[in-house]
Amino acid sequence: QVQLVESGGGLVQAGGSLRLSCASSGNIHMINSMGWYRQAPGQERVLVARIPTGYITYYDGSVKGRFTISRDNATNTAYLQMNNLKIEDTAMYYCAAYHTVGWGSPNYWGQGTQVTVSS
Repeated sequence: QVQLVESGGGLVQAGGSLRLSCASSGNIHMINSMGWYRQAPGQERVLVARIPTGYITYYDGSVKGRFTISRDNATNTAYLQMNNLKIEDTAMYYCAAYHTVGWGSPNYWGQGTQVTVSS
């Protein structure tokens, strides 16, 4: 099993920045890809960014150019740097880990961290 713990969420004004972290533990050798999803109230959970997806880093069009996903293999931590935040970025953000780099559902989820962007 793999455990994922997110941190770094909070309240920020529009135009501001936040950096989310996802610490992984357990059978981390099983992880070949990590990603970030978000879910706003009343909406489906959607993929925001993933590294790698196949041989590329994936970003949803709504965050491309503003968000950057990275992964520190030495500390088994994934990050999501979020710049120029918009009110519509308000959501619960979830870290995810995958056994493969191909498209498909995550094998593991974190508990989520709330991001709220105010005007």
